[in-house]
Amino acid sequence: MTSSQILHEFIQIPATDYSDTLLVHFRRVEKLKSDAFTCHGIDLNQRQLSELELLLNRAFFPLTGYLNRENYENVLEKMRLTNHTVWPVPVCLDVDEAMASVLSVGDRLALNDAEGFMLAVLTISEIWQPDLEREARCVYGTHNSAAHPGVRTFFSGRKPWYLAGNVEGILLPIHYDFKTIRLTPSETHRKFHQNGWRHVLGVHCDNFLHRVDREAILRAAREAGAHIFLHPMIGSDEPSDINHYTLVKCWQHFARRFPSNITNLGLCPKIVLGAGPREALWQAVIKKNYGCSHFLVLDDHCDPLSNPDNSERYYPRHAAQDLVREHEEEIEIKMVPFTRMEYVEEKAGFLPVPEIEDGMNTVVFSGTELRRRLESDLPVPDWFSYPEIISELKYTYRPRSRQGFTIFITGLSGAGKSTLARVLLVRFLEMRNRPVTLLDGDIVRKNLSSELSFTREHRNLNVTRIGFVAGEITKNGGIAICAPIAPFEESRRANRELISRYGGYIEVYMSTPQEICEQRDRKGLYVRARAGKIKGFTGVSDPYIPPALPDISLNTTEITPDEAAQEVLLFLEEKGYLT
Repeated sequence: MTSSQILHEFIQIPATDYSDTLLVHFRRVEKLKSDAFTCHGIDLNQRQLSELELLLNRAFFPLTGYLNRENYENVLEKMRLTNHTVWPVPVCLDVDEAMASVLSVGDRLALNDAEGFMLAVLTISEIWQPDLEREARCVYGTHNSAAHPGVRTFFSGRKPWYLAGNVEGILLPIHYDFKTIRLTPSETHRKFHQNGWRHVLGVHCDNFLHRVDREAILRAAREAGAHIFLHPMIGSDEPSDINHYTLVKCWQHFARRFPSNITNLGLCPKIVLGAGPREALWQAVIKKNYGCSHFLVLDDHCDPLSNPDNSERYYPRHAAQDLVREHEEEIEIKMVPFTRMEYVEEKAGFLPVPEIEDGMNTVVFSGTELRRRLESDLPVPDWFSYPEIISELKYTYRPRSRQGFTIFITGLSGAGKSTLARVLLVRFLEMRNRPVTLLDGDIVRKNLSSELSFTREHRNLNVTRIGFVAGEITKNGGIAICAPIAPFEESRRANRELISRYGGYIEVYMSTPQEICEQRDRKGLYVRARAGKIKGFTGVSDPYIPPALPDISLNTTEITPDEAAQEVLLFLEEKGYLT
C-alpha cells in the first residue's frame, strides 16, 4: 500500500496519540501561509466555523479532518467510523459546485473565517456528491419532511458537494467575547485535574435556565456523585445578536447559584441539529472529550419540537437516553437521566414529577408565559427564577411598548401597499416615540437591489434583503414599514423568522382583487404586461402566492387608506406595541 493510499484510508482516524489541538508548529504555519497564495480558499459560514473549531480543538477526537466517503457511509448506516469507533453524525466540508469543479484530490484549500482570515488548510483526499436526502433520513430518522425544523435547516444550508481530508490548523477561530470561559477540551481536562474533580457531570443547554433546572441538575449530580460542568453550545451569525450575550450572562448568573467549588461553566461552539437520539449520542462523545465522566440527558433530548409548552415530539420519549445508555461503556461516559420537577405549593419547593402525590397543587409556569409577562411588563414569580436572570431577560425582551417592530405589507401591484405605507409613516412620525423607516418596493429596487432581475430567485433575494434591513431597524428599537409585492411564501417566512427574534413582526396582506388593482393601474403596468411588453409581471405572467396566515388582511376596495391604517394601528394597540 502506498503512502497516499494509507493517507486516503486512515487520515481521519489516528489509532493513538491524543494531542491538545490540531494547530501546527509555528514554523509550519509560515509554510502554509506562503502556500496559501497559490491555492484556492473558502470563507466558512457559521456552522462550518463551529465544525472547524471543534476539529481543531479536538472536541471531535479522534477525527483529524473531514470524513472520507467510506467513513461517511459507515457513519450513516452504523453510527461508526470504519475502525468501529462510535461516531453518529457525519462531519464533512460542504462546498458549492463552482468550488468543487476547480478542486482536485491532493489540492490544498485555505479555510477562512467570514472576514477571509485563514484559520486552517485542508489537504483534499476525496471529492464527491452525497445523497443529501438519504443523509437526512439517516441522521434525522425521518423522511424529507418540510415540517421537521432540523431537516428544513439542513436542506436550506447544505451545499451539494463534500470534501474529505486532513486539516492543519493555523489558529482557532477568533472570539472577542467571553474569552475566559471559551475552554478547549485540554483546558477543561487540566482544570478538572487541578481541582481534583474525578467525576464530572456534563450538562448541555441551549436556552435559559431557572430554579427548577438548578434543582434537577443538583439532584442528578448527587445521584452521580459528580461535580457539574455547565456546557452550553453558543454561537451567533452576527456579533450584534443581543440574545447571544443575554444567554451567556444568564448562564453566568445561573452558575453562581450553585454551592461554591462544585460547578464550572464553559462555552462550546454551537452546532444544533435537532436530530434527537443521534445528536444526543454525538454530544455525549463531545462531552467525554471535554473531560466529563457523566452526561445529563433529557427524555426528549435534542428533539426540535419538545419543550414544556408542546407535548408533540418527533422522537419517542426516552429514545435519546436509551441510545446513550446503550453505548455508555464504549464511549466511556455514563448516561444520567434528567428527572423533570414541578413546583408544589404545599412544599413551597420543587419535587420530582414521580414523587408528586395526588391532590398536591402543582404550578406550571411555561416559557410562553414568561415571555408574555416580560413583554407585558408583568411580575415574574420569585419561585420561578432568580432576580438577576429576570433583569437580564428584561434587558433583551423589553415590553412590547418599547420594542421595535416591522410592518410587512404584501400584495399585488395596485392593491394599496404604498399608499397604506405612506399613511402609516405619517402616523408614526406624529407619535414621535420611535424612529421610523419606509422600505417601499420601488425605493428598495432602485437603491438596494438595482442589479436584480425578476426571476423567482432574485425576487426572494430582494425580499430577504428588505428583511435584513428591517431586522436591523427592529433590533435597535425602530419601526420598519416594508411594502414590496413579495409574491412567495418562503421569503416572507424567512423574514418573519429573522425579525421576530428582535421584536414585533406584523404581516399585512392587501387582499384587494386583481380586477380592482388593474382598474387603479395609473402606470399602465398591467396593460403592458398583458401585451407582452413586460416579462415576469406578478399577477399576469408570474404567480402571486397569498400569505397562509397573515396577521391582518385588508381589502381596500371599499375602505379608504385612513381606515386601512386605523385597522393596523388598532391591531398594534391591542398587541401592546402602542400605548
